[in-house]
Amino acid sequence: MKVSKEQAAQNRAKLIETAARLMRERGIDGVGVAEIGKAAGLTHGALYAHFPSKDALAAEALAFGLERGHRRLTAPRDGRLPELGELLDGYLSEQKRDDIADGCAMAASVSEIGRQDVSVSERFAEGFEQMVSVFASKLGAEEADATRREHAVTMTVAMIGAISASRAVIKARPELADEILHAVRHSIDTIAARDTTHPDMAGKPTAAPAPTP
Repeated sequence: MKVSKEQAAQNRAKLIETAARLMRERGIDGVGVAEIGKAAGLTHGALYAHFPSKDALAAEALAFGLERGHRRLTAPRDGRLPELGELLDGYLSEQKRDDIADGCAMAASVSEIGRQDVSVSERFAEGFEQMVSVFASKLGAEEADATRREHAVTMTVAMIGAISASRAVIKARPELADEILHAVRHSIDTIAARDTTHPDMAGKPTAAPAPTP
């Protein structure tokens, strides 16, 4: 039986959504196309009718997860854009760390991306740039663009790394896992406070303490 265009589009969307979830849970290399097709209620052949390779599916699945994460960061709250503190509260939370299947696609896949096809790397880079832009927009408008971007890149890397490292140690050292989240949150708060409260000092080296007599 020939599948209608509408049904084909639904099947494709289901494959992407299912692949995105499974790849967050188990990693890109930890799940095969046959398993993805079965979980989506489709055959192995049906999957390859939509995607020429696993790399192509992985790229689309990652893009789906990254766009989903971007919407969460930018969604209005009570009719206004979320403030930086609210975004940090949500991202660097123990709840988000523990919910791998519903968490950040970048934090779930960052250790694997370097081994994947360039198409997957491109999607990751696009998602990373989106996240940087969101955080740059929350920093002091008085900052030079280059300084604001540098701080936003640092914050983005720190947040992704914090979730990944916290997940890596939580089974053996849960107290260390929590400490990682709290330490990174404190460091980002320090950067943000410097940007918004002391724009004239941003980007300038901190003076060395006077020698003890």
